[in-house]
Amino acid sequence: MKKGRNELLAEEEKILAPYAVSSRNSGSRAYEEPEHPYRLPFQRDKDRIIHSHAFKRLEYKTQVFVYSEGDHFRNRLTHTLEVAGISKTISKVLGLNEDLSETIALAHDLGHSPFGHAGQEALAELMKDKGGFEHNKQSLRVVQKLERRYPDFPGLNLCEETLLGIMKHGGGYETTQLLEVRRTLGPSLEALVVDVSDEITYSAHDTEDGLESGLLKLEDVKQLSIWKRIEASLPNSEKKSDLHSHSISRSIGRVLLNLMVSDLVDTIDQTLSKHKIESRESIAKAYQNKIKLVHFSEEFQREFTELKQYLFQNLYRHPEVSRMSERGKETIYLIFKHFETHPESIPESYRKREGEDGRMRIICDYIAGMTDRYAIEKLKREGILWFPY
Repeated sequence: MKKGRNELLAEEEKILAPYAVSSRNSGSRAYEEPEHPYRLPFQRDKDRIIHSHAFKRLEYKTQVFVYSEGDHFRNRLTHTLEVAGISKTISKVLGLNEDLSETIALAHDLGHSPFGHAGQEALAELMKDKGGFEHNKQSLRVVQKLERRYPDFPGLNLCEETLLGIMKHGGGYETTQLLEVRRTLGPSLEALVVDVSDEITYSAHDTEDGLESGLLKLEDVKQLSIWKRIEASLPNSEKKSDLHSHSISRSIGRVLLNLMVSDLVDTIDQTLSKHKIESRESIAKAYQNKIKLVHFSEEFQREFTELKQYLFQNLYRHPEVSRMSERGKETIYLIFKHFETHPESIPESYRKREGEDGRMRIICDYIAGMTDRYAIEKLKREGILWFPY
């Protein structure tokens, strides 16, 4: 027998914890729309994100390794899907709204530039004193304005709670009613879970990809404090010290994920009980009192911080990664300057917003939405390629 909207809402509320965001409390949409007869609000938001152009382009945007370096390294899309999966798992265990957390996770990198963090740095420098650029802020801009899938409104017209979850704390957002709500309510637990799931995901898969690529050495990873936990959880067949890193890199990534998620879930559960979190209002009160609700245990946090510092020094600053990053940054500099002097090369869909947003912002929007390979091809077509890819 088919279930209607009211039955689905009732079923949802039976399984949600009292501090979770229910679909009944999803918040309004900027443009009024009728409710769907059997799809709940966050499910609709998730589908809108998945069907967006920005989401499709994530496949050819860099995580750490540029797409041309190999087919099996993570890209921005696979990273996003992993964050969504981990966020959903954690939310399910804690009685949170897994549809909301999954939706926020799927949208969290929609505004990321090509060439990873190097691309973001380039656009931030180019847009300095012109409104700036930051990928979390751009993600919100994408879903509120830049996507054009519907004839009656710009953006994706997502629920307020979804938008609040996409907003990162201290992200330099324009003063709007939405920002005021965010400052008062703070983030939902679902949004906080996504934030930490993002860190968990890239730390684990960057370790795995770093070992797979040979840029990280297993003997160095073994010197980290967290290695004792990893080794204790590895299959017996992979604990032999003479094994090459390629043969255990995937197991290490998998074990790291499990260790981090398990510690996080246990610590959140204890923290919610300690601070008597029983409603969205109590979450807001904790936020205003600067109480951190989603975090690792103290000991694990020290080990996790050491792992992130190791990755920063040995992977993200590795000469090979730096070489790729510098090429990406130079690509963005060149193409940005070209569009400044040749605005006719900018698509009409962007140029028609120049009067409203200014030329620098529409150039920034256009480049931020590019994939790595499209940016490179654009350089070739415009005749300004300065090095072989």
